[in-house]
Amino acid sequence: MKKLTAILMALLLALSFVACTPKAAEPVATQAPAEAAAAATEAPAVKEDITLTLWGSELPEFQAALRVMADNFIKEYADEVNITINLGAQSESTAKDTILLDISAAADVFYYADDQTGELVNAGALQPVESVDAVTAANGGATAGAVQAATVGGKLYAYPAMGGNGYFLYYDKQYVTAEQAGSWAGLLAAAKAAGKQVTMQLNSGWYLYGFFKGAGFTCSLGEDKTSTVCDWAGAGGTDVLQAILNITADKGFINLDDAAFVTGVQEGTIIAGVNGSWNAGTVQTTWGDNYATAKLPTFTLNGAEVQMGSFDGYKLVGVNAYSANVGWAMRLAEWLTNEQNQIYLYEATNGSAVPSNVNAASSESVQANPVVAALAAQSQFASAQSLSVGGNYWTPTETLGNILANGNPDGTALQQLLDETVAGITAPVG
Repeated sequence: MKKLTAILMALLLALSFVACTPKAAEPVATQAPAEAAAAATEAPAVKEDITLTLWGSELPEFQAALRVMADNFIKEYADEVNITINLGAQSESTAKDTILLDISAAADVFYYADDQTGELVNAGALQPVESVDAVTAANGGATAGAVQAATVGGKLYAYPAMGGNGYFLYYDKQYVTAEQAGSWAGLLAAAKAAGKQVTMQLNSGWYLYGFFKGAGFTCSLGEDKTSTVCDWAGAGGTDVLQAILNITADKGFINLDDAAFVTGVQEGTIIAGVNGSWNAGTVQTTWGDNYATAKLPTFTLNGAEVQMGSFDGYKLVGVNAYSANVGWAMRLAEWLTNEQNQIYLYEATNGSAVPSNVNAASSESVQANPVVAALAAQSQFASAQSLSVGGNYWTPTETLGNILANGNPDGTALQQLLDETVAGITAPVG
């Protein structure tokens, strides 16, 4: 019995020893540092795949520039979305016709000429711009031609991209200083001192418009998109006529058409003139190192200096209202027309894409081209011709310009001249 008890006691002691002995640690699987970090971070969300179609000019240099700008846009937003941008060649002048064949099948983003804005809006093809204040400010403000060209019914429907189809001042630095080129008073003084003349074509509504625009008067297309609404005969209109007559009465001024302007430059009788870019080569060749350009001059209105306005033509970037990715399409449109890309497009197309953005227009590369610099400087004082006047505008303004150029020889009351002119301008077309 004692022997059995001793054996049992020995077994209990052994079991007690085993229970109190620490258990050996089990091996734990280890992770590489990179794997551990990845495990501690939530898996990133899957990026959305977006495809956009972009239409622009069929010119090879323009298509190449679009590809660069589109690729840079893709890189800019690569962390947010997977974007594919397909390019299409479509002339700005015929963009509307192609788009309106089937709006839903047209490009998400497209360049087009400003005379197409109204029809595109009426068809519901354009998505209104959201960043109105920023886009408006960048292109010269609400009264700038580029912004007007993109606006219908007080709403901004497109992004201004280019200007350039306008007019400006040429002057000969041998006789005219940059300060004198800034005003009609200065130009006439320079002409008197040199025994020569300065010019513009008054008997053309295209040029004559600049005085009324500068004085704050307006012309706009009627609801039928063919007639013209014009307020020139309102209070203060006769002051504009008198200001013009004061210029034409000076012996330093002569009214010349396009061809006569060139002849005068070549013969040395003309030292400054308002004209367009198409004569730049001849004028520059003739004046050589004395060749210079500037925005249009100011004129004296009731004792105050007023900046002349002008007509201009623009190209815009629109966003298809039927786009499946309107938000990204709008981002692309804004990207294409920002300051940096307007400068890039100007340089990539050898100066043919004149910037509408005021900062781009004042950049070193743009300012290096005298014609482009002058057009760009004038653009913020310009109206889009395509949205301003209808078919009956031209003949009455030509008649008025002839009378003014000749000093109102019949002594017709200025208000009567305006009343008759505006009656002709606003007459229904057809």
